[in-house]
Amino acid sequence: MNSTKKWNRLSIITLTLFLFAGVETYAQFGNGMGGYGYGRGYGYGRGRSAIPQAQETPEEVKPKTAEELVDGEMPSITEALQLNDFESAILSSILKKYVQERIEAQILKLPPEKMREVYDKITQRQDEELKASLPLEKYEAFVELQKNGVDKTIKKNKKEKKKQRKKDKN
Repeated sequence: MNSTKKWNRLSIITLTLFLFAGVETYAQFGNGMGGYGYGRGYGYGRGRSAIPQAQETPEEVKPKTAEELVDGEMPSITEALQLNDFESAILSSILKKYVQERIEAQILKLPPEKMREVYDKITQRQDEELKASLPLEKYEAFVELQKNGVDKTIKKNKKEKKKQRKKDKN
């Protein structure tokens, strides 16, 4: 009887040791599928990289340059005003020059009254240069384009073309 009690104690101790060894192995090497991230998912334990992942900071959006701004708008302006290549080049160079001046004025961060005055002077010089460089009807169309916007001007031109086609058919 005494021997069965010893056997039971021995089996309990052995079972407990296997249990602790199994838990330790499972915790250290993952889910038994090779560990270290092999098999399904990452498993447990050290399956992931020990190197901490840095949070990516979003890149600061750089403000567009005068050239980028004007080049982005020129195709729609050219379409709206129906400019040829020469007129488009003239308008583009003038706009780039004065948009750059406006950007420089914004960088100075002047008080609102002074900023309005500076913008008015820039606009006045731009209008004088455009008036001298473009044909009168193209200049007037550009002024109207500034008031109404590009989309409205393009729609207006399409309507006029449709009316012209109807008149030509009759």
